[in-house]
This record gives sequence, structure tokens and C-alpha cells, in this order.
Amino acid sequence: MRQLLQDLAKGATMLVDVPAPKPSAGHLTVNSTLSLVSAGTERMLVHFGKANLLDKARQQPDKVRMVLDKIRTDGLLPTLEAVKNKLDQPLPMGYSNVGRVIEIGAGIAGFGLGDRVVSNGKHAEIVCVPKNLCAKIPDSVSNECAAFTVVSAIALQGIRLIAPTLGETVVVTGLGLIGLVTVQLLRAHGCRVLGLDFESDKLALARQFGAETVDLNSGEDPVAAAIAFSRGRGVDGVIITASTKSNEPVHQAALMCRKRGRIVLVGVVGLELSRADFYEKELSFQVSCSYGPGRYDAAYEEGGQDYPVGFVRWTEQRNFEAVLDMMADGRLDVAPLISHRYPLEEASVAYQLLADRKPCLGILLQYGGQPPNLSESTILRSVQVSPPDLTRRAAGGNAVLGIIGAGNYASQVLIPAFRKTPARLKTVVSAMGVSGAHAAQKNAIEEASTDTQALMADPEVNAVIIATRHDSHARQVNAALSAGKHVFVEKPLVLTREELTNVQAAYASAHTGTGGKPLLMVGFNRRFAPQILQMKALIAGIRAPKVFIMTVNAGHIPPDHWTQNRETGGGRIIGEGCHFIDLLRHLAGARIADFKAHCIGGTGQGREDKATITLEFADGSLGTIHYLANGHKSFPKERLEVFCGGSILQLDNFRKLQGFGWKGFSKLNLWRQDKGHTECARRFVEAIEQGKESPIPFDELVEVATVTIAIDEALRRDG
Repeated sequence: MRQLLQDLAKGATMLVDVPAPKPSAGHLTVNSTLSLVSAGTERMLVHFGKANLLDKARQQPDKVRMVLDKIRTDGLLPTLEAVKNKLDQPLPMGYSNVGRVIEIGAGIAGFGLGDRVVSNGKHAEIVCVPKNLCAKIPDSVSNECAAFTVVSAIALQGIRLIAPTLGETVVVTGLGLIGLVTVQLLRAHGCRVLGLDFESDKLALARQFGAETVDLNSGEDPVAAAIAFSRGRGVDGVIITASTKSNEPVHQAALMCRKRGRIVLVGVVGLELSRADFYEKELSFQVSCSYGPGRYDAAYEEGGQDYPVGFVRWTEQRNFEAVLDMMADGRLDVAPLISHRYPLEEASVAYQLLADRKPCLGILLQYGGQPPNLSESTILRSVQVSPPDLTRRAAGGNAVLGIIGAGNYASQVLIPAFRKTPARLKTVVSAMGVSGAHAAQKNAIEEASTDTQALMADPEVNAVIIATRHDSHARQVNAALSAGKHVFVEKPLVLTREELTNVQAAYASAHTGTGGKPLLMVGFNRRFAPQILQMKALIAGIRAPKVFIMTVNAGHIPPDHWTQNRETGGGRIIGEGCHFIDLLRHLAGARIADFKAHCIGGTGQGREDKATITLEFADGSLGTIHYLANGHKSFPKERLEVFCGGSILQLDNFRKLQGFGWKGFSKLNLWRQDKGHTECARRFVEAIEQGKESPIPFDELVEVATVTIAIDEALRRDG
């Protein structure tokens, strides 16, 4: 299928072939009929993409500070590479889609195949959307009008926040697409409306919808006009739907409001507020968040957990339904807002309108050529991206890799590491298709897919690389082992004891009989970093017990992030702390006999990511891990110190290794950080091709997983 993407590095709009998404539980697959270009949001993205690097930096000063911190800790070259990789990720465009349901994921009620629906789906021929971001279209509402639903819900949410009552006077500043919908919805509430804008055609439409207007180009004072419009009392409220860097819209809104008036910001404007403007009148000011309650709440949007209607009457989905009802009743007329129609093939023309700032309102993209009754057998879940590497294919015995997951870490670190090996990269699978297709294009992977089952069943693929969310690791490891394939899984191996038991059973089953014995390896890459290899070689001849001190400046992650969720991410100790438990286990070269773990005191969630863990090894060595999320980004993320036999080793951030008291060794410094990703991938592929044992013994993987889970449980009890 074809999808519209934005190149954030150069600003180009691209129509590319990507595999069609496959619905997961709680999601619908929709065959698109129309989608609406958001002139405001998408114009900003176009202009950001076309800006040079300096202008991009000026637009995002918070990101610049993050970059400077990263340069200080990781070095210039890795930071520039990270920035380049970030800008290189194509951005799917669009969020106002109309189409028909062609597939229904598990756990969905209320939708049927063939239903006409609106959603926040992208500009793509087939979209996969959560059920809470879809709504059925009434029979009396046309597809073209329905395409305005999501944008109209943004306007409706702003109105809900300002809470207008019958007869109140409200000013709408900025009469673009959302502003003109806001005018109509306020009129439907029984409000008197005054619209402000610079463009005469938009002002004319506002008058057509029942508003009085002020032409800001005419020199008329908008504040005086608003005071006169409110019969000298001051308006009851102002909804700002403009897009400008100026602070003037908020300042003017404060001046034209009555005492205790309300101001709601829906658009994007300057926010250098004057206290005096708000203090004397006790004005309220609120920023509206998109299309309503549920927005950016993963439990609502992705998890499908609706809010109880008795407590949250209007959610995103219910706002969609309310807008559609208004259209069906004729109280919201969006047909006059359609300014342009283009077939999907000519989308670049539409975006050039935005780039050139030519007059436009509602731009509709039309999708043609799709079969009326798509089925599972006719939906293309994979696309050929790069021709097969005949050199690698001809070399008998090469590892043939299938990669599941194409997120930031996979696409920027893991896949490039495997590309440097002799392995043949055959397939990459991603949930929505876009990231997989991009990763395939960059790394000469033969095909991109959205079908994990097809990859598992592919007889050519003999090794599976798993780089998905943590809660899927154990399930996918078991499936790959059952299919007789070698497995490389990003940490963690499992989240629970039950999952570990199941993986052990799958591994044992795969190693019974006379067939091949598939390898299982976890991506504990730090074992293979050049400076760790040097450390291991130096301490190998010392029989005396050793002391390891690992300090991890982990950085704060919000409690609602998926990695902090025990079901999806496992929490930070299981999700990331396992790296350091494994590293000390590797350096000690002895079984972990016992541990102690404590987190900081006080109250609140997430205390276990501010913890000290002490490992006692069977040979008498001790390892202490200070895993701390309450530090500062300007400090190096990882420091490892080793005390043994009268000598000391100190490693800072996998760049600088110093030795104290070592005969023949003083330092090993690198120009750029190297955490061993490339060597880790090479060792795995080498083991497959040469029939070697796994670079990390299976019993060590089980030991580290068991200890990590026990430590996490202890910290949660301690907290």
C-alpha cells in the first residue's frame, strides 16, 4: 500500500510503498476513502522539515540543551550521528481519515466489517487504528464532510473547556479551519460570536456562519470592537485558534475579557504572559489538548480502556460522535470549508500549497483504485525493498536473519550492527510498516513486512532478531525456538518467573532429538565492548576476590512511560538493570550466590529506579550497582570501577579506561563510545555459521534473569 511521509531532514513529502498494517487486539484496519490535510499542523511540519539545521535548532531550544549534554557525555561524533538518525526517521502525516473497516482485532465490539468510520488514521491507503479513536459515520453524513470530524473535535474540545452558556459573547481569534468550525459550534450553543482574522475570504465565511467579524488588516482596534460587541461589559470568553509566534493574541484576549472571563488556547501562539493582564480581572487561562480526554493516555488510546461515562462524559471518541451528530443534524456545515481536492498521487501538490502559504482551508486527499472488498488474502503484508544480496546468498551456510521490531534502538543501533556481519538480512517486521520499510531501505534488507507469523514460517530464515516491546519477548522467543530458529533477543529475556519457566521449556524442547540445536542469546552487548574485553583479560589471572562498583546515572523516565509499566516494560530494573547484573556476572566469572537490594525512602511511585544492589559471587567477589534515576544528564551515564589484587580499573561511559597499578597497562581511550553492539552481533552470527555454542551460555542467561526478577521483587517490597 501507499503512505504519505514527511522527510524531517529535507522537508520533502514522499508517497512510498509500505506493507499494510495488521490489526492487534483492540484495533481496526480501515481501507481509506478520504483524508483531510490539516493546514495548521501539517504546514508547521513542512516548514520545520525545510528549515536548515540552525533554524531547526532555534525552533527547539529544549532539544539543543539535550544535544549539548550528550556531546559532553558521549562525544561529538556519536551525538551528531544520533541527531542525524533522529531527523532521518520519516514522519507519517495526517490524522483525519475516513474509510471502511476491513479487519477487526480481538476484543472489539460495536464495529463490523464494511462499516464507514472516521479515525485519526494517517494519509495511507490502509490504516490500523485503536477502537477508541474511531467512530461510525451516520448514513446522512457524506465521506467528504466526515473527513472533518477529527479536526472539528479539536474545536469542540476547546469549546468544552470554555464552557459557554446560552447568550454569552465569545471571540474566536484566527479563522482557519478549526476557527471556522469553532464559530459554528459556538453558534449552535446559542452564543454571540465575534471572529478576528486577516483574510477577507475567511471573514466572509465566518459571517456566513452567523458571526460578526473584525478585519485585522483594516486597522480597526480588535479590543475596542470586542468591548463594543459585548455592550461595554467585556466578552465572556476568547478561544484562540491562531498560529503565530506573537504574544499579542493572548494579550488582546485578556484586555477584551470581562472580569473573571475565560481564555482557551487551541492554536499555537507566543506565551509570554503579562501578570497584570490577568491579575486584576482574575482571568482563567487554559490550553486545550487536542480532541479531548484520553489524548496521549496509552491506556485509553492503545489499551482500549474507556473512561466511565458517569465521570468523564466527553472523551475523544465521544467528541467524534458528537461532531458527527452535529453534521447529521445540519448544525455543523463543513462543505464550504473544502478548498481543494487532490488524488493521493498528487499529494505533493497539496503540500506545496502549504509550503508556499497559498490560500487554502480544507484539502482533501482522495484514495482510488482499492478493491471494494479487501480480504486477508489480498492485503499485502510485505513489500520488496532491496534486491537480494547475491554475494551473501551464494555463500553457503550464512545466517539468514529475520528482524522483528524497527523502533529507534533497532533501526539506529541493532540493525546497523547486524548489517556489518556476513549475515543475509532478509526481512524486517514492524507493526505499522513505516519504520520497517525505512529500516529496510537504509540497511539493504530485502523486504519489509507486518506479519510476524509469516516470518516465523519462512524456511529461508534461520535466525530471528527480536527487538520489540519487553512484554512480547518471551512469547516471540518461544515461537522462534518452536520453529527451530536461532534467537537473538534484546534484553530483557523475560518479565516474570512464569515466562522464564516457559522459555526454559521451549529451549529444552528445541534441543531434544537429533535435529539442529538453535542458539538463544540475549543482547547483553556490554560484555563485548572493547574496554570490557580488556578488563576481562587483565583481571583473568587474578584469583583473589574482586570488588566491582557500577554507577548508572539512569536519568528520569516518567512513571506513565511504557518501560515503567510492570506489564509492558517490567520496570527499569528488569528492563535495563539486567544489563549491569549480567556485566558484573561476566566480569566476576562466578555464580551469583546472594544479593541485597534497597531503594530510597519516602513515598511515591518508581522508587526502585533509585536503588543500590549488592551482588555476592560464589568466589567471594562483591559487586555493587548504584542504579540512580535522580541525577543530571550532564554527568556520564555509566561508570565502572574494579578493585582487585592491589590494582584498580576505572571505565567512564565506555570511552575512557584507566588503569592504576597495572604492569604494562595505563589506559585505553576511544574516540567514540563503543558499548559492544557490533561485536555482540558478530559473535552471534559467527556462532551460527561455524556451529559454535552461544556466546553467552544459556544457564547464565537463566541465572541473570532469575536474579534480576528477584531483585525487582525485593525492591518493590522495600519500597
